[in-house]
Amino acid sequence: MKIDRLIGILSVLLQEEKVTAPELAKKFEVSRRTINRDIEELCKAGIPICTSQGIGGGISIMEGYRMDRTLLTNKDMQMILAGLRSLDSVSGSRYYGQLMEKIKSGSSEYVSGSESILIDLSSWYKESLSPKIEVIQNAIEERKVIRFQYYAPSGDSTREIEPYFLIFKWSNWYVWGWCRLRKDFRMFKLNRMDKLMQTQVDAEKREVPMPDLSTEKMFSGSISVKAVFDASMKWHLIEEFGLESFRVQDDGTLLFEHEYTDREGLIAWMLSCRDKVTVLEPESVREELLHITSKIAKKYIETRRK
Repeated sequence: MKIDRLIGILSVLLQEEKVTAPELAKKFEVSRRTINRDIEELCKAGIPICTSQGIGGGISIMEGYRMDRTLLTNKDMQMILAGLRSLDSVSGSRYYGQLMEKIKSGSSEYVSGSESILIDLSSWYKESLSPKIEVIQNAIEERKVIRFQYYAPSGDSTREIEPYFLIFKWSNWYVWGWCRLRKDFRMFKLNRMDKLMQTQVDAEKREVPMPDLSTEKMFSGSISVKAVFDASMKWHLIEEFGLESFRVQDDGTLLFEHEYTDREGLIAWMLSCRDKVTVLEPESVREELLHITSKIAKKYIETRRK
């Protein structure tokens, strides 16, 4: 986009003593004539840009303007680059990588020091995730409806939505949009999607509310959980819920008391702890765990007999 290029050119000029039009043309992948027009636009906007011809010539900002040349600190730039690297980890194209190069170009003194923050937003599903993100981003930009097969605990369905936001939360990627089936705004998990495609149907103009990403909203209902964990599970409780979630009992076991909002997730978590946990409350969760483990035991006993 033109405005992005103008900001990029201004950023380079603020960092470099002097740069040539061919260098800018190569950096921003446009013609020299386009760069010349961009320089004219910056001059009209009140940026005091000077040009000089011949050997050693080039484009620069007037010396008196340099007193406020540093718009961002080194730390600011490191944070920006960390964010771009994280997006590049799930991108199916080279866009974010190229954008990082443009920002860093000619700014070795400005962007100094080694990288201290590394964020990887990809997952085991990166090969299938990146194309989905790209399709959804394009549909949002072009205001088009997307269609996909969706697999949920309630069953399989074909959905068409008007996408508005891509969201990374709870270690997963989601899309927020208007569901044409439910006639309401809904959140969909990308890993549960298949056969995702952008249609030629235009999205309607709507008042789009910001999605409520609070745990209470996404997982309605509160479950008061009380359980006793083996001492070897201390690291696990600290990692998941923090030091305040349990207290060490006289026999060394850990009494865990916490509010949980996702019953399905609670059952799965307790099962993943194997024999290292005993649920005390609520009784309904105890009964469900007993039912599930009894069925598992029966299945393996029957398999052994065959």
